[in-house]
Amino acid sequence: MTQVLLVDDDVELASMLREYLSREGFEATAVHDGEAGVSEALSGRYAIVVLDVMLPRLSGVEALRKIRQHSRVPVLMLTAKGDDVDRIVGLELGADDYVPKPCTPRELVARLRAILRRSEPGSVLATDREPLKAGPLTLWPARRSAEWDGRPVELTSTEFNLIEVLARHAGHVVSKSDLSERGLGRHLARFDRSLDVHVSSLRQKLGLLADGRSCIQTVRGVGYQLIKE
Repeated sequence: MTQVLLVDDDVELASMLREYLSREGFEATAVHDGEAGVSEALSGRYAIVVLDVMLPRLSGVEALRKIRQHSRVPVLMLTAKGDDVDRIVGLELGADDYVPKPCTPRELVARLRAILRRSEPGSVLATDREPLKAGPLTLWPARRSAEWDGRPVELTSTEFNLIEVLARHAGHVVSKSDLSERGLGRHLARFDRSLDVHVSSLRQKLGLLADGRSCIQTVRGVGYQLIKE
């Protein structure tokens, strides 16, 4: 069974989510403060972490910061409805996605499955064993690793999903809606800035082209394009 770590100080909610997840084929463990969440997340026992923003002892944002210093385990943040600040900060620190609270267990499970589907490749296609190159960028889809001009680049699972989509269409514009569906596993919602935040993070992690431009160009009103040269 897929191991899920729930980090939420609402004991009743965590218990309810554990029960629902077990019926959906997951095995969930719950802890109720940020420090315990970091310790468990870094244990290597979990396929994915569900992390609430509001936690005692260590906030969810600080917990995520500590997790990302040592691990790329997928993290789904639970944020207060309408709280764009925590949401954007979480994404900038490397959260794979977020769900605003209150949320239904069904929505949570759908998001978990979307992240896991893209972070845990199943059968490896022969073509995925070959590197995917676009200028100084090289991706190895089978092992989900990236290099820029021969230098390893540490990417979260969602960042890798997005850059892989762009790399497979290098030289062509990928619309935001297509990029969201293929990279995030969900339809692009109105006013949702998470895709833009992930792309901004990718730009910071990848190097610049010889002419000083970012390799990911914004095509206003349409989407993004990875420069092929």
